[in-house]
Amino acid sequence: MRSRGMKASAIGTAVIMGSVVLSGCGGDSESKDDRPAAEASTGGGDQEQSTTAVRSAYDKTAEAETAKMTVKVKAAADGRSITSGGKGAIDLADGDSTMTVTAEGQTIEQRVVDQVLYQKAPAQKKPGGKPWMKVDLEKVAEEQGADPAQIGDPAQSAAYAKAITDDDVTRAGTEKIGGVDTQRYKVSVDVTRLPGGSQLREQIGPTLPMQIWLDDEGRIRRQQIDMTVKAPASAQSGASSSPQQVKVSTLMEFSAFGTEVEAEAPPSDQVTDMTEQVLRNGQKKS
Repeated sequence: MRSRGMKASAIGTAVIMGSVVLSGCGGDSESKDDRPAAEASTGGGDQEQSTTAVRSAYDKTAEAETAKMTVKVKAAADGRSITSGGKGAIDLADGDSTMTVTAEGQTIEQRVVDQVLYQKAPAQKKPGGKPWMKVDLEKVAEEQGADPAQIGDPAQSAAYAKAITDDDVTRAGTEKIGGVDTQRYKVSVDVTRLPGGSQLREQIGPTLPMQIWLDDEGRIRRQQIDMTVKAPASAQSGASSSPQQVKVSTLMEFSAFGTEVEAEAPPSDQVTDMTEQVLRNGQKKS
């Protein structure tokens, strides 16, 4: 599979740092056909075709090599919510990307190059006086193991294909996404089949509800994931003000396949490495 991509979510790490991407739009588009599962799938053959379409979508999308991408996320806990969004371009083959992110009134320039996240926020207090900070996403992933934030990673999501069975997919009507005709599918992913599934199950439950919109070439045009992330048991038992669970809605859209992506690392003398600090913060939370 070509889309090996961002092995630790650029989006997820940025959210942990309080700055980034994704933000839920939550399926507000009106569908032409929203029949119940029993009516939408009229036979075993149709069901099998739907499953095949969804499972092959990640490969077909990766074959486009590059695309423009928008990501939105809404996270809600204890009666408060934070919405953030970003737009840019992604190399679907290796996960490199460039993006402008808006979160809580702040605009951030973000790049992912060779699984390293770089961020530059004009208004932020710059560590060491340098304009950029970086996080080694691969190292964070290795140290922290399974992370619900990685579910929002467009390159990681190829793992869903291996976790989807005929019982998991329901065809749910057609919609236009950015002027393109698409077929919408509702998918229930068995979390235990995903990488780090046992740990993820404890944090988000046994299944992951997802919607996916595919164009006539079988490529992903939109993907929406809604989940409730539970704090680890150790965090819940401690005297902490952190919420015990957070509801997260994530929506990604892809367009302009084949667009040019120019993701380059900033000059090293302008960058402060924040990887160890991110790891320490993660350990404190757990």
